[in-house]
Amino acid sequence: MSDEQTKVQESIPTSKLERSGTFVKAGLKVGGNYIKHYSKKLFNPDIDRKELDEGNAADIYESLSVLKGSALKVAQMLSMDKNLLPQAYVDKFSQSQYNAPPLSGPLIYQTFKRYFGKSPDKIFDKFDLKSTNAASIGQVHRAELNGKKLAVKIQYPGVSDSISSDLKLVKPFAFRIMGVSGKDLDIYMKEVEERLLEETDYELEVRRSLEFSGACANLKNVIFPHYYPELSSKRIITMDWLEGQHLREFLKTDPPQELRNQLGQALWDFYNFQQHELRAVHADPHPGNFLITPDGKLGIIDFGCIKEMPDDFYTPFFSLISGNTLGDEAKTIKAFRELEMIHATDTQDQVKFYYSVYKQMVSLFARPYIVPEFNFGQNSFFDDLYAFGESISKMPEFKQPRGVKHFIYINRTNFGLYNILHDLKAKVKTDTYKPHF
Repeated sequence: MSDEQTKVQESIPTSKLERSGTFVKAGLKVGGNYIKHYSKKLFNPDIDRKELDEGNAADIYESLSVLKGSALKVAQMLSMDKNLLPQAYVDKFSQSQYNAPPLSGPLIYQTFKRYFGKSPDKIFDKFDLKSTNAASIGQVHRAELNGKKLAVKIQYPGVSDSISSDLKLVKPFAFRIMGVSGKDLDIYMKEVEERLLEETDYELEVRRSLEFSGACANLKNVIFPHYYPELSSKRIITMDWLEGQHLREFLKTDPPQELRNQLGQALWDFYNFQQHELRAVHADPHPGNFLITPDGKLGIIDFGCIKEMPDDFYTPFFSLISGNTLGDEAKTIKAFRELEMIHATDTQDQVKFYYSVYKQMVSLFARPYIVPEFNFGQNSFFDDLYAFGESISKMPEFKQPRGVKHFIYINRTNFGLYNILHDLKAKVKTDTYKPHF
């Protein structure tokens, strides 16, 4: 785990008034950036948006970092989709995956006294008040007890109580950055809110961590920490400390291709075993949730976000990327209707249009599934993905929501998986765990 640190944060705004005030200040800064941009454009019509995007990204991220919680989590989620935001936002928001400003010692003591009735130094033999990683919802500290090295994750104060109000405050920023309709964001934010409420319940996370790590225990080259429910609470999780590097640090060592493939295979198997055998999946595939251990294994250190897949979603969705469904227009349209990608009120011309575009999209997404081995290091596949995503983002037909709500996290999961495999430049066997009905 990284020891890189940023400036310590002494307090977090917790009231609606304080948090909305932080957003208002950010909004004023963003407005000022636009005024400066268009003033410059009067004298230089050819000036691009790079400086504007960089300024806005910095100002918005600074505010979200202070607020933490769901506001910062949304930034983290957006940063994972390299086709959704301008690069300046991706670069800035991705900091929330690893290195948000950590909390100070007094706030940590307050949290322990609230849930355990005593300070961490009275519970553990050793407890380092300096956090090793600080992200959107919580931060991690080293500890020791009875000779065991432990990782203690502490949730930021007020995070769970402010989810709904924070998402309402984030919405205008997301609307402006993403350029989509408010109706789109309502559907997106509702699903995000449900998952975030689960993600802030650390007692639920411990139960899920034990359940999923047990179910995945036989996967090759995948390891999990042991969890300690007796040393955990609704806002604190204690687990074994795993030694290792995050992906960003690991890739800087220029690892050999054999090791890249090994880790890529472990990651592919981890996700597809869950999707196809458990029908529920670790739905937060950002690099900060994984460690590469010194012996070349993939360490999974966070099960806060789990997305369950009901049969009425799983069957039509994965039928499109297996078997011969895409080769049969009637079967394909039936699956699109079940997934609400084609609506009952669509005209014949609209059905024809959406069938054509969605078939192209699914065919592109399914490329890794239709061959026994796939090289995620090839740039052409991702160039095609990003180009297609950019093209449909400009189509007025896609400014209104289509598809059932489950797409939000399942698409996030699979494209997040693809992106990490691409960063690894891994070649993996994709027929190890296949869809079945």
